[in-house]
Amino acid sequence: MIAGRLRAATLAALWRYPVKGMRPEPLARVRVGERGLEGDRGSALFVASDGHARTAKTYRGKEDNLLHTFAGEGAARAAAAAAGIALELRAGGPHFDAEPVSVLFDAWLRELEALVGIALEPLRFRPNLYVESAGAVSAEAAFVGHALEIGGVRLRVVSPILRCVTTTYDVVTGEPEPAVLRALAQQRANVMGVYCRVERPGEIAVGDAVVEA
Repeated sequence: MIAGRLRAATLAALWRYPVKGMRPEPLARVRVGERGLEGDRGSALFVASDGHARTAKTYRGKEDNLLHTFAGEGAARAAAAAAGIALELRAGGPHFDAEPVSVLFDAWLRELEALVGIALEPLRFRPNLYVESAGAVSAEAAFVGHALEIGGVRLRVVSPILRCVTTTYDVVTGEPEPAVLRALAQQRANVMGVYCRVERPGEIAVGDAVVEA
């Protein structure tokens, strides 16, 4: 049996994040190269303040629960300045935490919703690809080492994605819901989604079939 038991799986949504940690850009279609989605995380904000715990490192949602709501660097800089933090925008990306493409299945999100008792938006987990499946889907670990084919692209699943406090933030208001991370930590090994490498570049579009290879 194929590891993830995918049946009638479809790419339901597609996002890139032009500036790491900031507001996503929804896409209908995109080119995917060896370094991920075209234009994804091409820039990132770095902490420029001396003596800060993250000096010369990327500025994250852990430092500002509203960072993911800002569309432009000016808003992020202003909010950081109010907290006494200077930021520097650097290009030269992509700036990834681990691997170039992240994938989230609806079945995993529905499982977490059942644990928490509230509706959850995929964007809490900042995926590149959100996939809906008509059948059962195995846990993330079952996909490691397997490939996903979407449109003209072939992805190799490398690892589950370990999560942090930023998953508790509402995608609009930034208000935290601690039950999300608590459920992840206690009942899902702190995992939601998978990281992938690109084995065959190409183009993908919302509505493409997702096939486990």
